[in-house]
Amino acid sequence: MRLLFINPNATVSMTEAVVATARALTTAEVAGWTNHDGPPAIEGAEDGERAVPGVLSRLEAARDWGADAIVIACFDDTGLERIRASAHCPVIGIGEAAFHMAALMAPRFRVMTSVEAALPVIGQNISAYGFAPRCAGLHASGIPVLDLDSGTEEVVDRLAAAIRGAGGDDPVVLGCAGMSALRPRLAARLSMPLVDGVAAAALLAESLARLRSAA
Repeated sequence: MRLLFINPNATVSMTEAVVATARALTTAEVAGWTNHDGPPAIEGAEDGERAVPGVLSRLEAARDWGADAIVIACFDDTGLERIRASAHCPVIGIGEAAFHMAALMAPRFRVMTSVEAALPVIGQNISAYGFAPRCAGLHASGIPVLDLDSGTEEVVDRLAAAIRGAGGDDPVVLGCAGMSALRPRLAARLSMPLVDGVAAAALLAESLARLRSAA
């Protein structure tokens, strides 16, 4: 079984971190492709639109590689419906996967993302997926995506403080692919459950591919 994670932005280190998270959780073969035609980071709708053509252009290669499921490794679920409509196999987004997992864990959840510009797209997705009644809060940490990807202790401390400051004991969805590698260190600082979309997507993509092959 082959799972393909496509990073819509052009930052290779983020792709590598996503793949490392996924490989630790699944028995499937995992590959990560970087959209070198995209912006360095996706922080809002304009960046997302710039990234979509590059992701779409890689779908033929994904078929040739034999992907059993594709994961869009951006929390905005960049171009998800357009990519899903054109792909040969199931496609899920890490935001979509995280919301489903969080909703299964507790009646309510919060979301902590990167910057304010990311909030409108994520908020629209939460509503479109039907999770608005379950979302207790959508928050921006004020930390840019590429700073999150750097993974410094200062960044982890700032992110933990932002999550703590949002209040509540509800599960918190980590609303950026760049937060995936930070989850263990965040968990050591915080008491509430933390839901990583990359991990959620890896598990759901493998299950989805297995169910599809058994049908």
